[in-house]
Amino acid sequence: MKIAIIGAGPAGLAAALRLHQQGFSPVIYERVREIKPLGVGLDIKVYGVRELEELGLLEEFEAISNEAVDSIFYNNHGQEIYAEKCGKHMGYVHDQRFVHRGYLQMLLYRTVIERLGEDAIQLGVGLERYENTDSGVKLHLETRDGETIEREVDVLIGADGIKSVVRAQMHPTESSPKFSGIRMYRGVTVMDPYRDGHTILHIGAPRIASMIVYPLHLDYEGTGKTLVNWVVETEGEEMYEDWNTPGDVNDLIPLFDDTKLPFLDVQQMLRDAKEVYVYPLVDHDPLDRWVDGNVVLIGDAAHAMYPRGGNGACQSIVDGKVIAERLAANQDNPATGLQEFEDARREGVNRLVMANRGEAYEVVRRLVQDRTDAKRFDDIEEVLPMEEADKIFSHYHGLAGQPRPGYEDGETTGFRTWEVEDSWEVQNAATR
Repeated sequence: MKIAIIGAGPAGLAAALRLHQQGFSPVIYERVREIKPLGVGLDIKVYGVRELEELGLLEEFEAISNEAVDSIFYNNHGQEIYAEKCGKHMGYVHDQRFVHRGYLQMLLYRTVIERLGEDAIQLGVGLERYENTDSGVKLHLETRDGETIEREVDVLIGADGIKSVVRAQMHPTESSPKFSGIRMYRGVTVMDPYRDGHTILHIGAPRIASMIVYPLHLDYEGTGKTLVNWVVETEGEEMYEDWNTPGDVNDLIPLFDDTKLPFLDVQQMLRDAKEVYVYPLVDHDPLDRWVDGNVVLIGDAAHAMYPRGGNGACQSIVDGKVIAERLAANQDNPATGLQEFEDARREGVNRLVMANRGEAYEVVRRLVQDRTDAKRFDDIEEVLPMEEADKIFSHYHGLAGQPRPGYEDGETTGFRTWEVEDSWEVQNAATR
């Protein structure tokens, strides 16, 4: 079966590796001339780590990533709202890990070259349009030098991201991303480790500003410092979608005047940023179909979602596994395999897209904001009881395909850091 993949991002590369495991030899077409490790941080959930293990890449992935132990939520004053364990520390089989998007992409890129050969990725070649034919799909390609190329394949997989050419042809009236009214600033800072070096922080009140912070590397380039990824969301006007648009950190620092954490000066972290980018927070409305004949969408081309809850990249990687299995089971009728893939994935992932649009589990910070009018509280249990927060988190984790161990048996799966032995003071004193 001749399979073409458009796009050499994590979704397309992972799909190529999964297809190779099933005995196929797909070819990836990527418009850029050179793959570079661009981007900032990704939060890879336990099921995403499982996918990388099944690809035979766990050891290499662990070497470029950082284990997550705790996930803690704070209001705009730095008061703790809720905490949960991550990965194996919650009882899952796999870790949850933090990684630079570019490092993950380069790992997948190198592996595709090693396993499928140099010709498996055609750089500097983009798709202009496709045609479904009686025998498969005709690709109309164009090189960066203006040369036009035609290729006949059995299956076309559109993994070309939120601005997908494949999606635009398949859904011409539904190809424009939807702006949320929020600008997202993303940056990295090289700094001393906070807490135990394995904690993701969720800080702020949504109507003022929200911040997510997590450590990507504990000993960055041998300095003994930690490379910390941070994301700030704040209201703003719509802007051009370009992940590489520089942002001004001075726009953000005053938003956290009242945020006081005992282990992290968030304003200083912003001042010391190594790089800062600004991007409009966008997604796509869920589609009613991902398949057009022998053409299929995967990843952000099919289900771009807000980067809340750390599931966008993970769901894209899962797409590759399912589509490879369905095509392997329907080698005489690939259109049936593509439809089985859509039937298995679309409805559930669309629910996740809408859950992320509704703040996902970050809703706990808005609930506290609304119930306190963004003022300090005396007792979090009177504002957001543990039982209510546990229910919110367990529902969302279930949507993402990782039900929380113990919740259905009535166990409390969240915790208050000041009530447990492994509080941050203890963890920070321990040697990892």
